[in-house]
Amino acid sequence: MKKLISLICLLLLTNILLAQQKRLKGKVIDTLTREPIEAAVITDLKTNNKTATDKNGNFILNNIKGDSVYVSYIGYQAKLVKADFVKPMRIALEKGMTTLKDVSVTNNLTFDTYKILTNLDLNMQPIKSSQDMLRLVPGLFIAQHQGGGKAEQIFLRGFDADHGTDVNISVDGIPVNMVTHAHGQGYADLHFLIPETISSYDFGKGPYYTDKGDFTTAGYVAYVTKTTINQDMIKVEAGQFNTFRTVALINLLSEKAKENGQNAYIAAEGLYSNGGPFTLGEHFTRYNLFGKFNTKIGSNSKLTVIVSTLKSDWRASGEIPDRAVAEGYIANRFGALDTAQGGHTARTNAGLKLTSDLGNNWVLENQLWYSHYYFNLVSNFTFFYYFPTTGDEFRQKETRDLGGYNGRISKTTTIGNTSFTTAAGAGFRYDHISPLELDHTENGQFLDYLQYGRARELNVNGYFDETVRNGNWLFNAGVRLDYFHFYYQNLVPSTDTIATSLFNNVNPNAQKAIISPKLNVEYTFNSQIQLYFKAGKGFHSNDSRVVVANQGFEDLPAAYGADMGINWKPIPNLFINSALWYLYLRQEYTFGQDLINQPAGPVLPTGQTVRIGVDFSARYQLISWLFANININLARPRYLDSLKGHDYVPLAPTLTSTAGLDFRLKNGINGGISYRYLRDRAADSEYNLTARGYFITDLSINYTQKSYEIGISIENLFNRQWDESQFEYLSLLKGETVPVNQISYTPGVPFFAKLKLAVFF
Repeated sequence: MKKLISLICLLLLTNILLAQQKRLKGKVIDTLTREPIEAAVITDLKTNNKTATDKNGNFILNNIKGDSVYVSYIGYQAKLVKADFVKPMRIALEKGMTTLKDVSVTNNLTFDTYKILTNLDLNMQPIKSSQDMLRLVPGLFIAQHQGGGKAEQIFLRGFDADHGTDVNISVDGIPVNMVTHAHGQGYADLHFLIPETISSYDFGKGPYYTDKGDFTTAGYVAYVTKTTINQDMIKVEAGQFNTFRTVALINLLSEKAKENGQNAYIAAEGLYSNGGPFTLGEHFTRYNLFGKFNTKIGSNSKLTVIVSTLKSDWRASGEIPDRAVAEGYIANRFGALDTAQGGHTARTNAGLKLTSDLGNNWVLENQLWYSHYYFNLVSNFTFFYYFPTTGDEFRQKETRDLGGYNGRISKTTTIGNTSFTTAAGAGFRYDHISPLELDHTENGQFLDYLQYGRARELNVNGYFDETVRNGNWLFNAGVRLDYFHFYYQNLVPSTDTIATSLFNNVNPNAQKAIISPKLNVEYTFNSQIQLYFKAGKGFHSNDSRVVVANQGFEDLPAAYGADMGINWKPIPNLFINSALWYLYLRQEYTFGQDLINQPAGPVLPTGQTVRIGVDFSARYQLISWLFANININLARPRYLDSLKGHDYVPLAPTLTSTAGLDFRLKNGINGGISYRYLRDRAADSEYNLTARGYFITDLSINYTQKSYEIGISIENLFNRQWDESQFEYLSLLKGETVPVNQISYTPGVPFFAKLKLAVFF
C-alpha cells in the first residue's frame, strides 16, 4: 500500500512539474511582406534557452522561465516581445542594419549548419547575375566557355562537376539539372532565373539530405524566389563591350489584396552583349519573363503559382589550343578558329504548389511542375583530328518535355523537453526527349548524324526523415529510395557504323533502384559553439544513351561521404564554420567520359575516386558598417584504380579561396571589393599538363536611396590575363600533319565596367 501511495505521489509531482513548464508557440513574419521568416532565433533571456523558426516561420520554445522573449534575425531589427502562453504568437520583424551580434548558434530543427552563411552573404554581397548567386556558395567556382548563353562549368569540393553532374540545383522546387542532356549529364542552365527575384537560397555540401536525390554528391543549391515585392522597380545597366541589361519588377495586386493574403508580381529581363573583347562578336541576347501569384485558400492553405520563360541566342569563339596564338593561326587569344560556333536555347516553366496546415502540427505540401525545353549548340574542340577534310565541328541538339511532382508531409511533436519532427516525402520526374541528336556539321550546316534518337527517363522517389531535438543534442536520420527507368531508341540508319556498333541488338530499356541512408548529429554547447557530424550515401545517374549502350553498367554509381565540423562564435562579431570531409565515389564522370561528345565513340567509365578536404569560412564585422568574409577550400581528389602519379582527377580543383570587404553606410553608400583564387591543377591524370590558376579582383559601389539606386561594378579590377576554362584535347589544326595533345582554353574577361540605375516606386 505504501508503494502505491508513493507511486501516486510521484506521478502527481511529475504532472505538477510538467504543468509548471511553460511552452511558447508562434510564428515570425516580415512586417511589410507578411511572409514567414525562416531561422529567426527566439531566446528566453532568463535561461538563454533558444530555438529557431522553421521554413514556415513557426517555432516552439519549451521550458520558459521568463515573461518575455528576444527575437532576432540577421538583417532585421531585433525586438523584445512579451510572451503569450495562451495562444500562438504572431511576431513581426522590420528590416534593419545587418549585425553579426544577432547571429546565434542553435540546433535548428532543419539541422542546416550553413544557414547563417546564406543569411549573411545574401544581405551583404552585391549580386549582379544568376551566376553570382552560384558564387555565393563558399568554395563553388564557375566558368563560362562557349558564349554567355551556355550553362556554366561548376567546381565544388574537389569536383570539376562539368555543368552540374555532381551538384543538384533547383529553383522553387523545380529541378534545373537535365538528365540525358545533349551536351552532358546533369546540365544545369540557371539563366532563366532573374537574380532580382531571389528572396533566399539554401545550400548543403555532401550527400546528407533525404529530400535531395540525383546529382547530390558534392552538394546542392536551392533558390527560392520572392513571394511578394515591397516596391516596383525598373533597372537599366550599361557597360563596356556594348553590354546592356534592363530589368523590371511590377506588383499586380493592390495593398488591399495583400491584406487578404494575395500577392502577384511579374519580372522581366532583357540582355544584350557583344561578347567582350572577342574578335568574333557574340551578339549574346537573353530574354526572361517571370510571374508569381500567391493566395490563401481558406484559413489553413496557401496556393502558389509560378510561370517563367527564357529565350537566348549567342555566338562563341570556343576553346583555342595554346599553340594557336604562338604559331600565328589567330592574331590573339581572343580570336576564333571556327566562327560557326554558338547556340540557341529556350525554357518555359510552370509550377503549382499547395501548402496546407492540417492542424495538430501537421503540414502537407504538394507541388506539380512542368517545363518545355529546347537546346541547340555548335562546337568544335579538335578541329581536323577526326575528319581532316570537313573538320570536327558538331552540333548537339534536343527538344524536351519534363514534369513531375513533389510531396511532403511533416509533423512536429513535443514531449517534455524533447521535440520530434517527422517528415515523409514522395515524388517523380519524367523526361521525354525527342529528337536527341549529335550531328556532324560544317560551317553550322548538317553533314551527317553521329547520334540520333529519342530518350525517356523516369525517376520515382520516396523518403522518410526523423529529427529528434533534446537539450543540446540534435539527431537526424533518414532514408531515401530512388527508382529509375531508362529508355533510348536509336533512329540513325543502320549504315551509320558508329551508332550501329553502339545500339544494334541492345535492349532499349534499363532500370535500377538505389537506397540512400543519411545520418546527421549536432551538439550545441551554447550560443557560441556547435559541433556536427554528417554521414550519408548519395548518387548521380548516368546518361540513358550510355546506360543502354553499356547494358546497364554503372547506371547509378553511389557516393559515400562524411563531414565533421564546427560552427563557432568566439566573439560577438565573428562567426566561423569549418569542416573536415571525405567522399568516395563509385564511378567518376569527367568531361568527355559520361557521353559520346566526339565521333570516336564512347569512352569507358574512368573508375573510383576518393576525395578528402577541409572547408573554412569566416565572417567578421569590423565595425557597424564594415564586414569581412573569407572562404578557403582544400581538396585532394584521386583515382583509386590507378597507380600513384597516374591518379590525378583532371581539372579537379585542389585549392580555392574567396574573400572580400563589404560595406553598408547609413547614408546609402554600399558595395564591396572581393577576390577569387583558383590554384593551378592537373589537366590530365599524369599531371603532364597544367590547368592554369588565377587571382581576380572585383569591385562594386552603389548609392541607394528610398526611390532610386545608382552604382558601378567592375570585374577584373586590375585587368589580369587569365583563362576562364581549360581542357585537355588531342587536336589537329588546319595545315598540321600530326595531332598535338595540349591545353585548350577560353580567355577570361579583362577589365569590365558596368553602370546601373534603378528606380523604385
